[in-house]
Amino acid sequence: MKTGLILEGGAMRGLFSAGVIDVFMENGIEFDAAIGVSAGAAFGCNYKSRQPGRVIRYNKRFAKDPRFCSLRSLIKTGDLFGAEFCYHTIPDKLDLFDTQAYIDNPMDFYVVVTDIETGKAVYINSEEAGEDALECFRASASMPVVSKPVEIKGKKYLDGGIADSVPIQYFESIGFDRNVIILTQPLGYVKKPSSISKVMKHVLKEYPAVAETMENRHNEYNETLAYIAEREKSGNALVIRPETALEIGRVEHNPDKMQAVYDEGRRVAEKYLVKVKEFIK
Repeated sequence: MKTGLILEGGAMRGLFSAGVIDVFMENGIEFDAAIGVSAGAAFGCNYKSRQPGRVIRYNKRFAKDPRFCSLRSLIKTGDLFGAEFCYHTIPDKLDLFDTQAYIDNPMDFYVVVTDIETGKAVYINSEEAGEDALECFRASASMPVVSKPVEIKGKKYLDGGIADSVPIQYFESIGFDRNVIILTQPLGYVKKPSSISKVMKHVLKEYPAVAETMENRHNEYNETLAYIAEREKSGNALVIRPETALEIGRVEHNPDKMQAVYDEGRRVAEKYLVKVKEFIK
């Protein structure tokens, strides 16, 4: 039996997941592997590097820094979240990402990205990506329209949540049969069709496969939630989610709102600690 941790994205809703995984780390909870999508990848990698507190710390510290996330960054660099600042300056100089601890931790960490040519999900073991690991995290969190595609080994990718928001079926297919899943929407959430799908087709005319995948995203997401409910009922999945909708935007500059969502993740995680320990035992 192999245990897995699955981290949904959701932009700044991912701070809820950051709160959950920090509580896990502080209580010595370990998995055979984890997989992150979008913010779940960008924040979740700190689980493998064993750095509780780092996600909320740097998000609050740089919340109002235009190099971190701003229209100025989008206009100047093509990325709403500044690629160089977020994925190189911060982890290399300002709030160090512990690369050695990441490498030394035997837990595999997978990242989901979307291939812009096919519109299909690609699953990358970040350890095998080597020096491209940080670029994998960036690609997984590169939202269409407000981010440039990220090139890794000759292929271009965008946000993994476009093609597979909660990769439980992939994880099960490679042998992880007991999974803790952290979602960032409350129970009963149903994704609705995008109201701007026609606009997106025009904006993403260079990437028609991505536009087509996005148009059907709500159906795929809702089907995945139904599958998760079945796996939860059978005892093969344990789901942790916010109890109510998180009051935070996809882009957020208010440190207090960030802290509130993070604290909610911690609160819910504390309630689930005993269940999680029993589940992965």
